[in-house]
Amino acid sequence: MSETFSADWLSLREPFDRVARSAKLAAALASALPTRPRLIDLGAGTGSLFRWLAPLLARAQAWTLVDADAALLDEAFFRIATWAEANGYRVTTPGRAMLVHTPHGAWRVEALAQDLATTPERLPLREHDAVVCSALLDLVSAPWLEALASAIRSPFAAFLSVDGREVWLPRHADDRLLARAFARDMGRDKGFGPALGPRAPAHALRLFSARGHRVLSAPSDWIIPRVGHAMLRAMVTGHAAAAAAALPAAADRIDAWRERRLDQIARGRLALRIGHRDLLALPRS
Repeated sequence: MSETFSADWLSLREPFDRVARSAKLAAALASALPTRPRLIDLGAGTGSLFRWLAPLLARAQAWTLVDADAALLDEAFFRIATWAEANGYRVTTPGRAMLVHTPHGAWRVEALAQDLATTPERLPLREHDAVVCSALLDLVSAPWLEALASAIRSPFAAFLSVDGREVWLPRHADDRLLARAFARDMGRDKGFGPALGPRAPAHALRLFSARGHRVLSAPSDWIIPRVGHAMLRAMVTGHAAAAAAALPAAADRIDAWRERRLDQIARGRLALRIGHRDLLALPRS
C-alpha cells in the first residue's frame, strides 16, 4: 500500500506548488502532444496538477486521475468542479466522468482508484498520450521508477521532486542536523520499496536519458515567505517529527530547534526555501 496524504495537507501546499512548477516545461510538454491529448496523472490526490496544467495546455483534453485513496479522488472531482465554476466554466457529469466546458474545448476527467505500489505495467499508461505526476518521484524506489520508465512510450512529466536543497532564514546551528535526519526519513519505504528521496531528480534524469529520451529539467523551488505561517509551521513540525524518528538520540536538540523555529514564525522572523526539480522526458521519434 503506497503512502497517502490528507486533503488538508494537499490544500495547504497547493498554492506553493502552483507558483513553483515550471511553466516552461509545461509549454514544452504541450507542444509535444496531439490536438486532443489524453493524460494520466499518477498520484493525483485532489487534482492540483490538473488545475494547474489543463489551462496551460489550452485545448480539448482528457485526463485519468489515478490515486490509491478513493476519498481523495472524490475530493478531486468536488474541487475541480468548484474551481471550474469559479473560473466561469460549465461542468457536466455524464456517467462517471466530469466534463469541464471551456472556451478551449471540453476537458474530460475520469478517476481510477488503484494503488500505485503495484507494478507500473498494470497501469493503463499506453492508453494515454502523456504520463504526468507531481510530488511523486521522491516517494518511489529505484526499481519502481525503472519499471515505470520501461513501461512508458509517451512523454513523461514529473513535477516537484525534492532534490535535497533547503535554506532556512535565519540560519540555525542545527539546520544541518535536521536536514540529515529528514533526508534519512525520506529514504524510508513509502510502499514502493526504499524511497529515492532527494536522489529522485538526478536518478530520473539518468534513467530516461539512458533510454534515449530527450530530457529537460528545471528548478521548481518552494519559496515560503515570512507571512506563510501555516505552511512554515507544517514544515517545522514535519521536519522535527521526521528527524526525531530518524535520530532519536538527538531528540533534545531537535525539540530545541523546533521550539526556536516556531517562536520565529510567531514573530514573523522565519522564511524557507525548499529545493525541487521538474523533469520532462520526450521519446525521440
